[in-house]
Amino acid sequence: MGTPKNNNKPWTPQDVQKLDDLAKGNTPTRVIGLKMGRTEDAVRSKASDENISLKPTNQSPYGTKKK
Repeated sequence: MGTPKNNNKPWTPQDVQKLDDLAKGNTPTRVIGLKMGRTEDAVRSKASDENISLKPTNQSPYGTKKK
């Protein structure tokens, strides 16, 4: 797998806002990384630095339901 396009680039305030919006939308961490051109580890690290929760909210993502 190749290097993400934003690998080792600094995070802009717009990047942080996008991360926050995606996290609030229940987007899986891996998908956030793909959308932002960053690694999953980078997304987790920045979310932690900014106090952005990556835990799913009450609803299950993508309409999946537990039986």
